[in-house]
Amino acid sequence: MNPALLAASGAGGSGMIMMIVYMAIIFGVMYFLAIRPQKKEQKRMAALLSSMEVGDTVVTNSGFYGTVIQVSEEDCIVEFGNNRNCRIPMRKSAIAEIEKASDGVAEQAAEKK
Repeated sequence: MNPALLAASGAGGSGMIMMIVYMAIIFGVMYFLAIRPQKKEQKRMAALLSSMEVGDTVVTNSGFYGTVIQVSEEDCIVEFGNNRNCRIPMRKSAIAEIEKASDGVAEQAAEKK
């Protein structure tokens, strides 16, 4: 066979391997920049929602501030504003942030000392 033909076919195989290596590197970078932080945040939110208790102050995804008055497995009842009659049942997944009731009490006690 022609040596030039053999050299060309060998170079093509090497190029294919390099392309696979580049694709693996790109996938690795995407994993560490996009997928891993998102899974970490999901685990943090799941732990935060599972530790939610009565009396905690919450912020909903729509921006409303309220106080948790009852918690069930998937739902909770949140009281909004100064009006004690404004109680709305909602999914736990609709809550963006939680401030523990015990955190506020500890901070106030530390400030008084």
